[in-house]
This record gives sequence, structure tokens and C-alpha cells, in this order.
Amino acid sequence: MAALMIQGCGSDVGKSVLVAGLCRAFTNRGLTVRPFKPQNMSNNAAVTQPDDRGLTGEIGRAQALQALACRTTSTVHMNPILLKPQSDTGAQLVVRGQVEGHWKAKGYQQRKAALLEVVLESFECLRSESDLVIVEGAGSPAEINLREGDIANMGFARAANVPVVLVGDIDRGHVIAALAGAKLVLDPNDAAMIQGFIINKFRGDPCLFDRGREQIAELTGWHDLGMVPWLTEACRLPAEDAVVLQTPSATQPEGQVRIAVPMLSRIANFDDFDPVVADPHFDLQFIPPGQTIPADSDWIILSGTKATIADMAFLKLQGWDIDILSHVRRNKRVLGICGGYQLLGRHIHDRHGLEGEIGSCRGLGLLDVETTLHPSKTLKQVKGQITACGSDFTGYEIHVGQTFGADTERPVALIDGKPHGATSLNGLVHGLYIHGVFDSSKARAGILGLTRTIPPAPDHTAVVDAALDAIAATLEQYLDLDHLYQLACRK
Repeated sequence: MAALMIQGCGSDVGKSVLVAGLCRAFTNRGLTVRPFKPQNMSNNAAVTQPDDRGLTGEIGRAQALQALACRTTSTVHMNPILLKPQSDTGAQLVVRGQVEGHWKAKGYQQRKAALLEVVLESFECLRSESDLVIVEGAGSPAEINLREGDIANMGFARAANVPVVLVGDIDRGHVIAALAGAKLVLDPNDAAMIQGFIINKFRGDPCLFDRGREQIAELTGWHDLGMVPWLTEACRLPAEDAVVLQTPSATQPEGQVRIAVPMLSRIANFDDFDPVVADPHFDLQFIPPGQTIPADSDWIILSGTKATIADMAFLKLQGWDIDILSHVRRNKRVLGICGGYQLLGRHIHDRHGLEGEIGSCRGLGLLDVETTLHPSKTLKQVKGQITACGSDFTGYEIHVGQTFGADTERPVALIDGKPHGATSLNGLVHGLYIHGVFDSSKARAGILGLTRTIPPAPDHTAVVDAALDAIAATLEQYLDLDHLYQLACRK
């Protein structure tokens, strides 16, 4: 079966979006396509559909999007190794969807070579059920200091004998040096895996870079497979890197529901907010560290976090606890999702040292609940109704810990008829564990439209699907997809 790997000259060169677009383009051509990323590092995760044994797992959010691009359900084989950073030097290791421990960076470098067998087994599972597997690399193969034991880039490509296409980001500048420099520093056997290059994120008249493309081909000996323009539709897709949240949004018209989201240090699953950002009825602003939460906000939403206790300390360090308490005293609303829900309670207990040292901390005390973190992680897809309006929603839970207390008697949602979440006695503060609840326009309005009457807007899933089709059409126009498929079919 055919396979092709998309690697990049660095992080954030657009690999994930290109893979998603190629998945949709080849799927639209009638092929059965599967996405694959051997190793991902992200706190934006998604829960897979149950397998034939009824088990679910977590994978990188980008691979779940790429599965959607293939018009198939996601599986743990699409991202067999997931690292979820919990500190600057450590991360939670997820193997085929299940937590396998916590590792320091140095220790993981010694551990990862043993995971190659797991990666190759998952890759073969996908190859056996598809016509084409499109593989996404991580970071850059030119980071030769990480080559020993590599399973994310050339280590995988050579072990699986998968041809590679290298992507350069012209929007950053120095793209000729990036591609030619990669050829220079790579081991000759690694460089031999690269069959061509793609220039990504070009703005302006493409003829202006014709000579540049020729020079890259001359310097590297690689085929020029095309140059992709700036993909405006990519902004409608879920982002994988929290860095994008630091870009300030444009000024919004008056009359919208104003939402502030403090940027916690370990913010996770921030793609929850994509449907809200895209909905013209809302003005959502991410508040970076060091800035106060605007007093004119209608809502403050606390996001998911990979390290709840550490982010409670971080929140207080920014003075956001004072801002949030003042916000509630002004009879304005607060919502916590997943880790944000835990932050709103009276206490958080980590009796197993899951986030570091064993201990407890005080929460904001805005909900009469307490959370105890447990080693077993809750991973499940859910369907339910918002209690405030009865609107249906689908989503998923992905968290450690259970939350109990008096305010759970006023649930935010019903899942299979059972209460979920908590609401304060004064009705201003709400918490729940469900990610993806904003995808439905009616559920979104039901939760966030409580302060005003908001008409329905398109469901976000349809918006994302349309964006994937638009990106696929652009790639058909600017890339040599026939040549790419021929490369993928080489043994």
C-alpha cells in the first residue's frame, strides 16, 4: 500500500494543515486514506471512537482533524505516541491512547527508541486498511542532535521505508537556506529519503519566486512539487499550538457577548473555543499573562489545563483570582471547562503525585465542590443536553480526577439522563468536564447566550468540513498531486 511522509524545516511550517488538506484531496479522488503521526507533542488532544473491544483513547487533536479530512473515524493507531507537557522539563506519555507514565525530557530520549516497534505496528494497521497513508513528521529532521533513537522523522521514515517530502515556510523568510541547509546537515542516508520539496505560505505573485525554486532544486537535487499560497481557510481549523493564541484578535463590533479566556501556563484543549471565535455573536479575547481581565467582559471562561494545581498558583500570580472574584461580585458569569472546572472549586487534592508532589491546594471557591485527582483517566465520547435550554450536544471527556459537592445538584448538562457539572447557588458560576460542547450552535447559545438573546449560527463541524474542502481544492491547483501519489507508491 502507498505511503508518503510530510516533514518540515521546523515547527509551525504548516505540516498539520497540509496533511489534512492532502488527506481530503486524495479522499475526494476516491482513495481510502488514513493519517498517521508517529509521535506528537501537544496538550490539545481528542478522544477516539471505541474500537472493536469498546476501548477509547486519546490522540493529538491534529490527527483527529486529519481523520475527519479522510471522512473516517479516528483511532489510537493514527497517533500511537503522544507527549502531553506538564512542566518545562517533563511530560505525560500516552501510548496508543493510554497513559503510560510521566517522563522527564532526558529520560524519554532514552526511552523513545524502544517505542519504535509500537509505532511501526500502528502504521501497519493503517496501511492494511487503506490505499494511502499520509504521515506527518514532528519538528524538523534537521535537528540532528535528536536523531539518535528518533521515531518522529527520519528514524521512522527509514524503518518503514516511506518516502519523504520536505516543507519550507516562505512566510518566515530564509526558505532557501532552510531547505538547502537541511540537505547539508542531514546524514546522506536520511537525505536520500527526501524525494521532493514544497514551499508553503506564499503571499503575492508566485512568479517572483520561480528562480528561488529553481535554486533550491539545484542545491538539493530534490523535485519541486509546488508552492502553496497562504491558506486563508486554515484559520477555520483547530490550532495545535498555543502560540497562536497570543495573536491579538481584531476589534469586534458592539453588541456581542464579550468573553475573556485567561491564558493558563499549561492551557489544554483550547480548540474548544474555535466555534466561539468563529461565531459573529461573540467577542472572545485570550488574556495573556501580565494583563488584567477586562472589567467589561460578560463571561470569563477558564480553559482546560494539563497541570491544574500548578495553574492555580499561576492564576494567582497574575492576579486573575482577584479579577474573577470581582467579576462575580458584579453579577457576571464564569464558566470552567475540565481543569477550569476544577479550579473553580474549594480544593484540589493530588494524593498520588500525578502532577508533581503529593498535596492539595485551595481553588477559587466559587463552586461548592472539591476535586480529587486519580491515576485512572476518564476518556469517553458523550452525548447529552444543556439543562438551561435543552439543546443537544456531542463532545468528549478527557481528564483525571472526580469532582463532587453540593453544587453538582444543579448540573450544567445531562449525559444519558444523568447530571453532569455544577452550578453555584447564585446561578453565576458553572463548571463541566465536556470538551467540544460549543460545536453545536444551539448548545453554544444555550450556555453562553444566557446574558442576551442570540440567534443560531452554523454548527462548527460544518464550517471545518467546508474549510477542508476549500484547502483540498487549493492543493489540487498548486501541487503536483499525481507526482505525490507516484512517490507514495514507490517501494
